[in-house]
Amino acid sequence: MVEIDTGRPHPARMYDWYLGGTHNYPVDEAMGRQMLALDPRVPVMARVNRAFMHRSTNWLAQQGIRQFLDIGSGIPTEPNLHQIAQRIAPDARVVYCDHDPTVLAHAADLLRGTDEGVTEYLQADFRDTDAIVKGARKVLDLDRPVALSLVALLHFVPDEDGAYELVERLLTRLPTGSYLVASHATADFTPEESKAATEKLKAAGVTLALRSREEFARFFDGLELVEPGVEVPQLWHPELGEPVPGQDDGVIPGYGAVARKP
Repeated sequence: MVEIDTGRPHPARMYDWYLGGTHNYPVDEAMGRQMLALDPRVPVMARVNRAFMHRSTNWLAQQGIRQFLDIGSGIPTEPNLHQIAQRIAPDARVVYCDHDPTVLAHAADLLRGTDEGVTEYLQADFRDTDAIVKGARKVLDLDRPVALSLVALLHFVPDEDGAYELVERLLTRLPTGSYLVASHATADFTPEESKAATEKLKAAGVTLALRSREEFARFFDGLELVEPGVEVPQLWHPELGEPVPGQDDGVIPGYGAVARKP
């Protein structure tokens, strides 16, 4: 029996609400509406971030990547990462990882892939890298390149929890030719609204660690950034997807990047 705390908001369920999903609770909608009051573009931000994941996965599959480790996968929203990858490469192998019980409750929706490929779900916390690697190794060949996807995850991991060290620890377990894909919210463009949002979420028990462009770029130290480098998400290879309605209404406050491990 999966126990879900419906007494306080959860980022994955709020994200689901922003995307128009149904796997959320009144407490998530209530906090989501508070975020909307601070910046009405929040649902657009969620869709822009999702579109970045689609395009980056598309690009990686085109480069020949056939293994994906998606940490902080969130509540299933079609098309999921494996569906994007397996459209191009039906034999792609995907491991989703999350620690939220709500995601576990809907994990079956993440496992509907092609007959040629493999799609599995791993229940583990991002901070427990050993458990993640052990579980992923059952599906992925860690001697071959893997795309490590940390989309909309790292801004929930503060520096005091070792965010940079955790990413480095995972990358050291992956071979040359692997990739890091990440997106991250920032306060660079909307400092006042971001400060208010951080405080409201903190009061509700949700930690938000917004980072600057330079701080986000540190996650890619030692890697080879794919052009155009660190960029606002909607400007990362927009030709690979469709524009999100409303994304041109000012700068979407976030960054995204893809980089190769040399």
